[in-house]
Amino acid sequence: MDEVLILARRYATGAWRRRWIALGLAWLVCLAGWAGVALLPNQYQSTARLYVAADPLLTPLLHGIAIGSNTEAEVQILQRTLLSRPNLETLIAKTPLDRTVTTVAAREALVKRLATQIHVTPETASLFSIAYRNPDPVLARDVVQTMISIYIENATRSNLADTQNARQFLDQQLAYFRQRLQDVEHRLAAFKAKYVGLLPGANGAASDLQGSLAHILALQGDLQDARAKRAMLAKALKTTPPMLDNTSAGGGPSANALRLAAAEQKLQELRLRYTDSFPGVIAQRALVAAIKSGKIGPQGADAKLLQAVPNPVYQKLQLSIIDAGVNIFSLKRRIAIALAQRKKLEAIARSQPGLLAQYANLDRNYGVLSRKYQELLARREAMRISSAASTDANKVQIEVIDPPLLPRTPVAPPRTLLFVAVLLAGIGCGGGLALLLVQLDGSFYSVQDLRRLELPILGGVSLLDGPRPRRRFRSALSFGLALVLLIGVFGGFLTSPLWLHKLHLAALGLGKLT
Repeated sequence: MDEVLILARRYATGAWRRRWIALGLAWLVCLAGWAGVALLPNQYQSTARLYVAADPLLTPLLHGIAIGSNTEAEVQILQRTLLSRPNLETLIAKTPLDRTVTTVAAREALVKRLATQIHVTPETASLFSIAYRNPDPVLARDVVQTMISIYIENATRSNLADTQNARQFLDQQLAYFRQRLQDVEHRLAAFKAKYVGLLPGANGAASDLQGSLAHILALQGDLQDARAKRAMLAKALKTTPPMLDNTSAGGGPSANALRLAAAEQKLQELRLRYTDSFPGVIAQRALVAAIKSGKIGPQGADAKLLQAVPNPVYQKLQLSIIDAGVNIFSLKRRIAIALAQRKKLEAIARSQPGLLAQYANLDRNYGVLSRKYQELLARREAMRISSAASTDANKVQIEVIDPPLLPRTPVAPPRTLLFVAVLLAGIGCGGGLALLLVQLDGSFYSVQDLRRLELPILGGVSLLDGPRPRRRFRSALSFGLALVLLIGVFGGFLTSPLWLHKLHLAALGLGKLT
C-alpha cells in the first residue's frame, strides 16, 4: 500500500511540474476540436407520413365480379422499390440536386448517397414515413415532397401498366382462340354436312343410322297390324248381307221411313261426288222432298224398290277394307324407302370406319376451345371492371397524413455533446501527456526512488532555498485561472449553436424563420 502511495505521489509531483505543458495541449486540442465542431454544417430534416390502404367499401363490393389484387403486397412492393435507382434519378432531375452534379461519377455518388440518406420507415401495415436530412432546409423539404409525388405516380403508373399488359395479353389470347375456334367450327360444319346421316344429333340424340333400324321395326309392326285388320274386316264382310229385305214391312209408315232413309243416303253419296247443281243431285233432292211430303207412296214400281235396300254396315265394311289396303301399300312403300336409306348409310359407314372417332375428336376440340374462349372473355370483362375501379374509383387510397414542412431547427450535429466530448478529450490528452513525460523522466523525486537502485544511501538533504509560498500561490492561481478560462471558452462554444444556426439561415436567405 505504501508503494502505491509513493508511486501516486511521484506521478502527481511530476505531473504538477509539467502542468503548463499539459494545459497547453488541452487548450490546443479543445480549441481545434471546438472550432471543428462549430464549423460542422447544420442538418435539417423534413419528414412526411403517408397512409396507403384499400378502399373499405369498394373492395368487398367488387369481390367476385372483378379481378382482385393484394393491396397490402402492392403497398409493400412500392415502399421497398421507392429508393430504386430510376426513382432516385427522377428525384435528382426534379430537384435542385441536378445542379450540384456535373459528371457521371458525381451523379453516381449522389445516387448512392441519397439511397442511404433517404429513410422510408414502415410504421404500420398502412402507414409509413419518408425522412431526409440536408444542410439546406428548403432542399430537404423539396426532396421529401418529390418522393411523395414519385410514389403516387408509381402507384398510378403501376396500375395502368399492369392493366395495359393484361389487356394486351388477353386480346392476343382471345384473337388466337377465336381463330382456332372458327377453324374448328368450319371443319365441324363441313364434317357434319358430309356425314349428316351418320352422326349423332344435338342433345345426345342418336344418328340416322342408329335410328333407322328402330324406324324399320316400327313400320314392319304397323304393317302386320294393318294386314291383321284387313283380314278381320274381310271376314266380317263375308258374314254381312249387302241388301236388306223389306217385303214384310207392308205399306205402313215403316216402309216410307226406310224409303226416305235410302233416298237421303243416296243424296249424300251424290253430294260427295258432285255439286248441288248436278241434275242427279237436284232430282234426288226432289225425291227426298216428295217422300217427306207423302206425295210418293209405296205402290206400284216404288213398292218394288222397297222390297230390298242397301245394307249400310256392308258398305262401311267395304270402305274400311279399301282403307286398310291403301294403308298396307303405304307401309310397304315406306319400309322399302327406309331399307334403301339404311343400306346407303351402312355403305358409307363401312367406307369410314373411324367416322365417330373423328367426330368425337372434333366435337371435343370445339368444346375445349369454346370453354377457354368464354373464360377469357369473362376474365377480360372482370379486368376491365377492376381497371375502372383502380383508376376511376380510387380503389387504393393514398393520403398524406403529415405533409413535409420547412424545418426550423437543425437536428444534427449534436454540438453540445460534441463540445463536452472535445473538452474531456482535451483534458485527457493534457493529463496523458503529463503522465507520459513523468514516465519518460529519469529523475529521482525522493529517497525511496534511490533505494530502488539497491545502493547504500546515507540520507537526504532538504531543499532550503525553494520558492516562496507566495510564489507558489501565484503559480497555482495562474494555472487555475487558465483552467477556468478554458472552461469559460467551453461555455461560450456551448452557446454557439444558436448564433451559428442564425448565421446559416441568414446565408440561405431564410433569416425570417427564426
